[in-house]
Amino acid sequence: MTMNKTILSHWDSFSTKAQSKNCREALNGSNLDVATVVAVAKHGALSEIEQNALEAVENSANVLESKLAAGEVIYGVNTGFGGSANTRTDAVEDLQQNLLRMLQYGVLHTPLVLERSNEPMKGEYQALPDNAFKPPEFPLSDAATSTCMPESWVRASMLIRLNSLLSGLSGVKQDTIMTLAKLVDKRITPRVPLRGSISASGDLSPLAYIGGVIQGSPTMTVMADDASGVRRLRRADQALLDQGVSPIKLRAKEGLAIVNGTAVSAAVGALALHEALGQAALAQVLTAMSVEAMSGTDESFKPLFGKARPHPGQIDVSNAIHYFLANSKLINREGGANTGELRQDRYSLRTAPQWIGPVLEDLSLAHEQVSIELKSVTDNPLVDWEAGGDILHGGNFQAKVVTSALEKTRQGLQTIGRILFSQCTEMINPATNHGLPPNLVAGDPSRSFIWKGTDIMIAALQAELGFLANPVGSHVQTAEMNNQAVNSLALISGRYTLQAVEVLTQLMAAHLLALCQALDLRVLRIKFLDAFSQDFLKMTQTAFDPYLKDHDTEFFESLWQGFCRNLEGLGGEDSATRFKSAVEALQSAILERIVFRETTLTALKSWISQCAEKGEDTYEIIRLEYGTSPQAAPYLGCASARLYKYVREELQIPFVYDDAVLDSARPDGTTIGNMITRICEALQSGALYSVVMECFRDALQGTERVGLNFPASMPVRSNFDGRRAANVEGFNIDMTLSVNSAKHVKTPVISGQLFLENLELFHHLGSAVNHVK
Repeated sequence: MTMNKTILSHWDSFSTKAQSKNCREALNGSNLDVATVVAVAKHGALSEIEQNALEAVENSANVLESKLAAGEVIYGVNTGFGGSANTRTDAVEDLQQNLLRMLQYGVLHTPLVLERSNEPMKGEYQALPDNAFKPPEFPLSDAATSTCMPESWVRASMLIRLNSLLSGLSGVKQDTIMTLAKLVDKRITPRVPLRGSISASGDLSPLAYIGGVIQGSPTMTVMADDASGVRRLRRADQALLDQGVSPIKLRAKEGLAIVNGTAVSAAVGALALHEALGQAALAQVLTAMSVEAMSGTDESFKPLFGKARPHPGQIDVSNAIHYFLANSKLINREGGANTGELRQDRYSLRTAPQWIGPVLEDLSLAHEQVSIELKSVTDNPLVDWEAGGDILHGGNFQAKVVTSALEKTRQGLQTIGRILFSQCTEMINPATNHGLPPNLVAGDPSRSFIWKGTDIMIAALQAELGFLANPVGSHVQTAEMNNQAVNSLALISGRYTLQAVEVLTQLMAAHLLALCQALDLRVLRIKFLDAFSQDFLKMTQTAFDPYLKDHDTEFFESLWQGFCRNLEGLGGEDSATRFKSAVEALQSAILERIVFRETTLTALKSWISQCAEKGEDTYEIIRLEYGTSPQAAPYLGCASARLYKYVREELQIPFVYDDAVLDSARPDGTTIGNMITRICEALQSGALYSVVMECFRDALQGTERVGLNFPASMPVRSNFDGRRAANVEGFNIDMTLSVNSAKHVKTPVISGQLFLENLELFHHLGSAVNHVK
């Protein structure tokens, strides 16, 4: 299965479970997956326990009891812990209580704004004497969120720990497992400190807070629903009482079985990986959009490159982007054939498969590692009740495999960010964006610099991503009497990976907004050239036909192409001078062809004035008309069209065609930051990723029918940039991709009724067919 197929499969499974609030498969210790973890953790989906699994749980607990009764020494059951395992005790239940007390050392601030209850909350600020220290009115950070894990992390951790205990290898009782399951289903979430775990003997301290809550400890706090369904901060004992959950008393090994494992690291890893998979998919769609926005070519995504260098990730990315571009009307299908153009696209477009492909391969391994971890038993010792009842001591709690997965993921996010950063900066820069105006402004570039700020923003974000990409696992410190001489730091790595996800989300949102602006500018240009081409040709023919020996259609066409080229190079000028400069630059070509007479210079000067004025007026009319109702989707590839329509129609984010769109003095005004935030929220909610996944469903199933239907008024161009524009009416080109599976060659099949009235129309038709190719 290719990685893009894996991403789509994962997303489909997650969406079904999250939307139905039902995870379908009952947990049995070996069937938990990333999709289920995310659905339960973030969307409150319910899970069940397979009854057959409880038999193994009971057998495991019985073996442990018999071994203890026989006087066997078992680590953490009748011995001390870690470097103190040389001690022995008969107080096996007290030992488990003391283990949790030892590990509940985390800093955990209570929110400063709190619903007061009749019972005082532990950690609440009490009335202090006037001369005593009091918390600042405006603290450096939010006291609670800076020290407490989000609820989704903790819910995921409880689910993973529950699944691990169901394996029947940990020696715990059924009622302990069922109580943990009730915390998840009844939405009782322990408050767990953010820091303090080295993920060596598992995530000891974070899991100790979960262990404290299932005992109903008054010193533990939770988030739970009140009678009206509002989430509130509660004492653990009160929350359990209100929800009808009986607290349990930990018995032999049960405290150790709860705290000794990788559940928290694996939980954060699964949540981070879920986001990273979506971002890897989105990066491919954004790259396709960038190719269209910068008038790139699909040449570098042809199958030959994958055949010549068959890395699976590269082929996956190349195939997807090639499909996304298949029916685009904006890409350059001649590959820089014109003099003065780069023959090939810049690296940020041309090498995207080779750059993003290895990230897909890393994510594939990371997904496999985390998926296996979710189905694993990671505490110590393990009870082998099926094979003679041995109790084996080992190191399954060492979470290095999670660190390995997350380090790759985080570095992959930086890699994705770097190529998107390059695409975005090149698109904003008129020196590299292939004819787009400076700073992506639709009006006069001397008065508006609107996307320059975004250019600065993404530089800051990419710099932060670069810092976050540094490895965490190389910073290991010896801990706990030198017993934990090597430790994975998996949870710390997971925390920084989620930070990288957040930063990349903002960068992607900024890039997507800029792309929609750029695509609208491309189509706005097409609309203008379409509207102005006939006026230009008519004025030119009227002005210079009297000075030619014979009517010369080719000459007038060449002047139009020259005007389009000149206009592209003058994007940095305001409209008042841009059109006049573009027309004036044609004078030498005209004077070389026309017959010089007494009135020639007067006619030339008049023509320049008329064309410049008409061009400026036409552009202003088209800019205002298109700006109020932008419709770039018909010109875009299938994936670009989906995302463009989502941004413009679903999110209601406008095309910035005028300063008034961003008038912050108006009640209905907005800012670029507000627009980026809206896209960010759509990504964080998963709504935008659902659109992305539909793009991949189209590509992977190969069912999208590719068609080029030129509107009657659309200019047919030999190149996207408008260097050849002529109205062609009365025909429709319908192109279906016929795929030769042996040679992987896509052959365009063209159909349509063409009525060729004269040679000129035939010439225009040939240009259209070349554009399709």
